[in-house]
Amino acid sequence: MDEKLENHIEQYGFPIVPDEKSGALQWIDMRELRVKFIISVEKIKPFFEGLKEGKLLATKCKKCGRLFFPPQKDCPSCRTDEMDWVELSKEGQLETLTVLFVRPPSFANYDPYTVAIAKLDDGPRITAWLKGDPTKARPGMKVRVEVSKRKEGYYMYELVPVE
Repeated sequence: MDEKLENHIEQYGFPIVPDEKSGALQWIDMRELRVKFIISVEKIKPFFEGLKEGKLLATKCKKCGRLFFPPQKDCPSCRTDEMDWVELSKEGQLETLTVLFVRPPSFANYDPYTVAIAKLDDGPRITAWLKGDPTKARPGMKVRVEVSKRKEGYYMYELVPVE
């Protein structure tokens, strides 16, 4: 621990330091945070089976017709579990993007990457990594969804600009 932080802990009783620009106090966490989790996907298993086949699947409420991507097992509006599986169009328009240079530890093995949001032609918005040069990507440009394998060996979808 550096001397400056030790002085602040002694002064405030906590690991807080003033922000250099605003002077507002901010907490400096001194512990490494590692999170591992397990989430049941049994009720949305068709989504993963579809990815293996190169399909992009969503759920649609049988009562109100709302479309959900990523898929949900229940409709929060109708409070029903009566859902249909529908295949989504893989075409859409790019809405926004950002390049991540400072990556979380779980993606530290990746070069800087681009995360984008696109609106698919059949309605839902999708957040995914954007393939290709982000300096050539512009909001409004056409993109398509491709299913590919990540470095870790599992399937995932990404957005690819359409030339």
